[in-house]
Amino acid sequence: MTLNKDKQVVVEDEQIQLIRLKRLTTIGQVLVGILIVALWEILTKFGIIDSYYWSSPSTIVQTTYVSFTEGTLLQDLIYTSGATIIGFAAGTFLGSILGLSFWWSSLYSNIAEPYLIAFNAIPKLALAPVLVIMFGIGFFSKVILAFLMVVIVTAIAAYSGVKAVDKDLEKLLFSLGARRMQVFKKVVVPSAMPWIVSSLKINIALALAGAIVGEFISSRQGVGRMILYAGQVMDIDLVWVGVVVLSVLAIIMYVATVWLEKWLLKGRSVEE
Repeated sequence: MTLNKDKQVVVEDEQIQLIRLKRLTTIGQVLVGILIVALWEILTKFGIIDSYYWSSPSTIVQTTYVSFTEGTLLQDLIYTSGATIIGFAAGTFLGSILGLSFWWSSLYSNIAEPYLIAFNAIPKLALAPVLVIMFGIGFFSKVILAFLMVVIVTAIAAYSGVKAVDKDLEKLLFSLGARRMQVFKKVVVPSAMPWIVSSLKINIALALAGAIVGEFISSRQGVGRMILYAGQVMDIDLVWVGVVVLSVLAIIMYVATVWLEKWLLKGRSVEE
C-alpha cells in the first residue's frame, strides 16, 4: 500500500510540474511576442529603422482594420484558408492511402518507391505556372498546388510507418489464422498512424505555401494576390498586413493541427 501511494505521489508531482511548465511556456511565448511588437514600434517611432520599409505595428493594425471593413481582406482570407485546408485534407488522406498501400505487395512497393522519392525531390512550386495554366487561375489550381505539396510527404511518412511494423507480430497473427485485411486494420494502420500524424504539422505549412504561391502567379482573390498587388502599387503597409495576417493564419492552423494530432493519438496513448 505504501509503495502504491508513493507511486501515486510521484505521478501527481510529475503532472503538476508538467502543467506548470506548460503555463510558464505560454506566458514566455506571450511575453516574447509583446516584447518584439513593442520594440518594433519604438524603433520605428524614433526613426531607428525606416518606417517606410518596415511600417509599424500601430500602422499595420490601422491598415488591417480598414482592409477588413472597407476592403476585401476577409474574403481573401477565406479564399486562402479554404484552398489550404482542402488541399491539406485531400493530400493527407490520399497520401496516407498511398503509403499504406505499399504494405500489400513488396513488388509494388519496390517498384514505386524510387519514383515516389524522385517526385518528392521535384520542386513542386516550380511547376506552379504550368499547373495554373492547366487548371486555370481560379480556386481549383490553388487547391491542386496545396495538395501536391502535401500528398507525397504524407505518403513517405505512411510508408516509413509501414516499414516499421513489427514483422514478428505479423507472422504470429498469420500463424493464428488472421486474414491480411485483419492484420492490416489491427496492426499496420495503428503502427503507421504516429508516422502519419507526425507529418501533419509540416503538411499544413506546406499546403499554405502552395496556396500562396498559386495566388502569387495568378489569382483574382487571396491574401497572396493582395500582397502581390500591394507590392506593385508600393503600398508597403498593406504588404505587411498580408504578411502578418498570413503569420497569424499559420499559427492558428498549426495549433489546430496540434489539437488534431492529440485527438488522433488519444486512443493509442490510452491503450499504451
